Amino acid sequence: MPVPGSKIADKAIAVVVQGDALLPLSKIPTFLQFPLLVILSLTLSSLLYSFAAECTSGDLAKVSRTLDQWEQVGALIGWRTFELALGWYGNYDGYDLASLSLLSHGPPLYLLGAFYQVSSTSILSSLVIDVLTTYVPFRLLRPLSLAHSASSSKNSAPVPNKEIVTANDIQASTTILAAVIYAVTLAVSYTAFLPVYLVTYFEGIPSILAAHTSSWVAIFPTTIVLGVAARSFVFTPVATSAPNSADAKRSAFNPQTATLQDTFWHNVWGFSSRTKVVIKRTATLMLVTGVNTFVQTFVTIQGVEATGAAVYSGVWVAASLFTGIGLGLVAAA
Repeated sequence: MPVPGSKIADKAIAVVVQGDALLPLSKIPTFLQFPLLVILSLTLSSLLYSFAAECTSGDLAKVSRTLDQWEQVGALIGWRTFELALGWYGNYDGYDLASLSLLSHGPPLYLLGAFYQVSSTSILSSLVIDVLTTYVPFRLLRPLSLAHSASSSKNSAPVPNKEIVTANDIQASTTILAAVIYAVTLAVSYTAFLPVYLVTYFEGIPSILAAHTSSWVAIFPTTIVLGVAARSFVFTPVATSAPNSADAKRSAFNPQTATLQDTFWHNVWGFSSRTKVVIKRTATLMLVTGVNTFVQTFVTIQGVEATGAAVYSGVWVAASLFTGIGLGLVAAA
């Protein structure tokens, strides 16, 4: 028999877990919201990149392939639309998409800055554009989730474990943890195998000196921004998740009376709600980082072969996996 008020409790928990809005949703008809989101994002991106190209004297164009085939342009637009769809139908908010965009667009831009001698101004402008063109449309059409609305103010909305996600020391430590994981993973790849692939499959690469001279300590300042994004995308939603009715059902599972189907799903997906958030967010981060790094490297950078792009993107997929596991363990502690 359901416990009185359990539906209300589940809804309050689902608001945080599923990313439901703290504020009223957009009054724009539902069927128009996603198409409008895509149009806003692509249009804003086109305008900002055109403006940036004039300010940076076409710095990025010097190392970019000429995209003169509709298939190439279509692949880039199609992937961008998929990224937006993943965020929209995955109930992510503006902070989620901004963080995911930074984590997935950072690796190819790091490659350009470290090995192709593209100026820091061009790298930063591209990163800011990629983040803004996801954050702004989402922020206009979908309010922030409760997880990202947590505040130390006494008048703020109640959020599970609010004191954890608003504590400055915890925010700093989780950011540093994620940044160190990214830096160490990249440094190990430099030592183990990556320079060979850069020389072999990145035709015309100006220099690979950075791969031989960069320790994880030297890389760490660059990965701090990735640490901030990873904390926002993985740690905050996990830390603010709370037990719900599914957890109660899992605890009450009886293998002697359960059906074969129930037993199968309990063994395959019988994790706590918090663990499920870790798995889903980490898998999403790995997917988007891997595909975006491959596409942006292979399709847009001149002279890069598919094998080289796959290996380079694999390094960042591994870093995403390790970061998700690390932040998940901290949140579960």
